[in-house]
Amino acid sequence: MDRIKRILSRIFTPITILLIPHNEKKPVSLKLPIPIILLFVIAWFSYSAYIISVRITTREYKETIEITTRKYNEAKDKLDFHHNQFMNLNATINSLKKAETEFKQLFSLETKEDIFDSLDVSDLGSLDMDSVKKQIEKAIDNVGGIKDYLRQERDIYFATPMGSPVIEGYESSSFGWRKHPKSGKRNFHSGVDIAAWPGTPIKATADGIVSFSGWGGGSGKLVVLEHGFGFTTCYAHNKKLNAKVGGKVKRGDIIGYVGSTGNTTGPHVHYEVWIDKRAVNPRPFLEKQKGEY
Repeated sequence: MDRIKRILSRIFTPITILLIPHNEKKPVSLKLPIPIILLFVIAWFSYSAYIISVRITTREYKETIEITTRKYNEAKDKLDFHHNQFMNLNATINSLKKAETEFKQLFSLETKEDIFDSLDVSDLGSLDMDSVKKQIEKAIDNVGGIKDYLRQERDIYFATPMGSPVIEGYESSSFGWRKHPKSGKRNFHSGVDIAAWPGTPIKATADGIVSFSGWGGGSGKLVVLEHGFGFTTCYAHNKKLNAKVGGKVKRGDIIGYVGSTGNTTGPHVHYEVWIDKRAVNPRPFLEKQKGEY
């Protein structure tokens, strides 16, 4: 018990703090117990830590505000840009609609007097008829160019071989080097063989003109079609021909019937596709369906 009292007495023994001013005033002495001094030190460190924490939090908050503001401004600029684009587009559409209405009204009239009476020039000042005429001629030329382009694309579409020449059949020999089924020698097969029942209709795979229809030696009864744009197709080993030289055919027209004339081991149609007088693999054209070109 006495020991505890001695310890408490030491702890609460006051410490004298002497404050000496620089002027002639007397020094000031403060007597403070050790616990009070410790509490003051702890309070000072706690307050310093709080101030530092507040400054860090404030800085982070300011950085967050700056980033958010910058992103907001960027988003606002983009929104304003797209809004202006939309308004310009809308104005252009309205102008086109107005012009279309005015042209419809003009061309629905019968006489030049009616045209001049109904022509609205309130927002045009003086009407430059030469300029209007040139613009109309330019528009007509552009429409004509578009029609020519579409007409050419249409011709290419119908001239391009598409699909199989027989509806029901299977490929018995592919394009490329192979061992000949009769001679046993290795040779180049310039087409594909599509086996089918004898008498199965053989159809043209593209629009064209019959350039050959008759006996083709080892090819048997042969039909050759010229389609334009460099395309040629050949149909060999027919049992019967249904095409005459010079005749025009459409895609899907029957030009012959499956047979085994010439050098064959069974009924099939030997089908070839030529581009610019050179045989190519018909596989991509066999896989094409209507509307895929």
